[in-house]
Amino acid sequence: MNFCSNCGAKVQLRVPPGDHLPRFICDACGTIHYQNPRLVLGCVPEFEGRILLCRRAIEPRRGYWTVPAGFMENGETLQGAAARECHEEALARVAIGSLLSVVHVLHADQVHVFFRATMSVAEFGAGEESLEVALVTPAEIPWADIAFRSTDFTLRRYLEDKATGRERHYFETLDRHAPAPKNE
Repeated sequence: MNFCSNCGAKVQLRVPPGDHLPRFICDACGTIHYQNPRLVLGCVPEFEGRILLCRRAIEPRRGYWTVPAGFMENGETLQGAAARECHEEALARVAIGSLLSVVHVLHADQVHVFFRATMSVAEFGAGEESLEVALVTPAEIPWADIAFRSTDFTLRRYLEDKATGRERHYFETLDRHAPAPKNE
């Protein structure tokens, strides 16, 4: 950040009085600009034992596979954002189910939240952000070509729960310094 969104003056990065973290501060109007993690919402859509995956048409990780997910918008619920992203990326309508995973992606200043979801019909297609979309069996998941560690973590927990008949909530923290799978 270079300029204040309130008055347009140049900002400085420093710790404001009473705080413990550096913030962008405008000396002209006194506005403190807080930067907080962004929420990414998604789901693992299932239809008759198969999972809906999207091959990304955009960076980062263009050409790699993921579940439908994207940034939450103002005025949305978590579940509403997950359903909207599924429709935008895969042209699929889903019923959002239980919470599956919360992944803190520290190096990207993001929190990824994934839900279980079901499709009542196998109607889908590639939205603008997808090169292709496919319903795959668990054995067909292209593990070496999964776009993000949060997606890999979530899909593995989803399949573990399916195998045991449970629906647990999972939490994970990913940092740039942690070992990454081969595909990152």
